[in-house]
Amino acid sequence: MAPRTRCLLWSFFFVVLLLVNISFAIEERQAQCDGVNALSPSCQSRESLHYRDFFYIGGRYTKGDSGPTTGTVLVDQVYVEKLTPALGVRQPRPVIFVHPGGRITSPSWLNTPDNRKGFASFFLDLGYQVYLLDTQAVGRSSENDVKNFPLTPGSTIEEVERGYTAPETANLYPTAKDHDKWPGTGLRGDPTFEAFAGSIIPVTTNNIALETALRAAGCQLLQIIGPAFVVAHSFGSFAPILWSNDCPHLVLGSVNLEPANTPFQLFVGLDPATLGSFPTRPWGLTNTRLDYVPPVSDPKELATAPVGEETRERRRCILQVEPARKLPNVASVPYLALTSNASVHVTWDHCVVEYLRQVGASPEWYFLDDLGITGHGLFMHLELGNLEIAKVVHEWIVKTLYGFGVSAGR
Repeated sequence: MAPRTRCLLWSFFFVVLLLVNISFAIEERQAQCDGVNALSPSCQSRESLHYRDFFYIGGRYTKGDSGPTTGTVLVDQVYVEKLTPALGVRQPRPVIFVHPGGRITSPSWLNTPDNRKGFASFFLDLGYQVYLLDTQAVGRSSENDVKNFPLTPGSTIEEVERGYTAPETANLYPTAKDHDKWPGTGLRGDPTFEAFAGSIIPVTTNNIALETALRAAGCQLLQIIGPAFVVAHSFGSFAPILWSNDCPHLVLGSVNLEPANTPFQLFVGLDPATLGSFPTRPWGLTNTRLDYVPPVSDPKELATAPVGEETRERRRCILQVEPARKLPNVASVPYLALTSNASVHVTWDHCVVEYLRQVGASPEWYFLDDLGITGHGLFMHLELGNLEIAKVVHEWIVKTLYGFGVSAGR
């Protein structure tokens, strides 16, 4: 072999070896930056490049009457972040993200507990303007009206494990065993679990005060930014219903991940011996007024009856007695529900969909399993494969705006 050829071969060998070592170093560094370790200055951000502005919106002045406060205080204001993609806005309408009604806040849309990209980054990459808000009395919307916004601790660690992050270990409902998408074990002591548990905060027990404040701030926000899509998770689903009622011309579509506003009741117990519910949301989907036709001045005027059997597989609904009163404003807004097969919501989300149909809406309802997206639980937007779910939401928005796309509803 000629000396020149031998030299080239050795050079090529050393280049390959160098590249392999660099690859291993990158992988090792990425592993060291998972989860909370990403706080290290040496870790690069995995977020999408964007500009950030923040504002407080809504609120009202009232006389202080708590403790030493005797002057005027501003209450009921909402913290809002505006995220603008650095490469420019390329989508015609913005998206507002609403977190669950307490327990965790708007940062849950930014990234996942193990530091992967979240829904906000996905939509920023597609050129959407993104708005994140903290509902009243939680997070950065901490409430000055302490008298009307009493707080209770958020979900217990036991509830988080058996209901959110590792339901397969408790196996309290038939499909719980299929859950396998939480990053990590889903149990205390696991770094990803600890990161998630740290995000759980107190929640107000006064849902009437919360809804009253949020419906005003939400429509004010929409009046400023113009018509937008709303993406809500779990108990956050009351927000797009209220806004669809009060300012439907500004809500282009309502996307609900595991909607928790089951009509007239909140389910308790997953064990067959303790199945049941307690009454709540007297206006059907909300705790505060909705504009029914024929009009309703008192929610007691809504005649209701239980429908279906009460089983672990499919919970019994409470619906109106026919002929049902309608909700024309709510019904005018396109609605999508997304349900994970391995979430407890698979046992009761049908009640939300059936009630919307009863009041005149035409909701679409996607089961992730029908789309080939399996193994997800309640917090689907934080689990492995979350961006695949975000893509489903984006495609529904495109279909709603332009009238074409793949339909996968039930």
